[in-house]
Amino acid sequence: MQYKHVAVGSTNPPKVEAVRSVIKRLWPDAEITPVEVDSGVSNMPQSDAETRRGALIRARAALEATNADLAIGLEGGVDTLPEGTFVCGWVAVVDRSGRVGLGASGRILLPPTLARAIAQGEELGPAMDALSGQHETRRGPGTVGILTNGLVTRSQAFAMGVAYALAPFLHPEWYPETMHSSHIPR
Repeated sequence: MQYKHVAVGSTNPPKVEAVRSVIKRLWPDAEITPVEVDSGVSNMPQSDAETRRGALIRARAALEATNADLAIGLEGGVDTLPEGTFVCGWVAVVDRSGRVGLGASGRILLPPTLARAIAQGEELGPAMDALSGQHETRRGPGTVGILTNGLVTRSQAFAMGVAYALAPFLHPEWYPETMHSSHIPR
């Protein structure tokens, strides 16, 4: 299927670029519309479940706010496991028929200094800014970009999740029982 208009549930440059880099490879003529929407979750999601919920809510809100055929929500957060605190990114894709796709980026272990800052209630972006001496890193390379010395940027990490979340749209015949938008929390 050809999607001509794709909404992004964010105006954050790395998130928009992640969507653009994937969508333009699939549908070069697609119009991409970033729209600022609320995630419905905390500013610093603290689990995979909360981060995934934020991506789903953003996708639905972007679809409702635009005339787009397809909408994509991206949400970054952290998930604390026995091995440490990891950055996690979730992507949700929804269309007007109610089809939903989910994908996630890779994970990276946060240094203990950042993990402690998050545990004390700080958001990752400002904590990374303070640690690295940079400004507004969430709108640039992100924590992922800084920790990998640019080998993987925030945009690239989210692009992986976008590609994964699009699988049910690229092969609907293989995903006949995919999640429906009625399962998306409000």
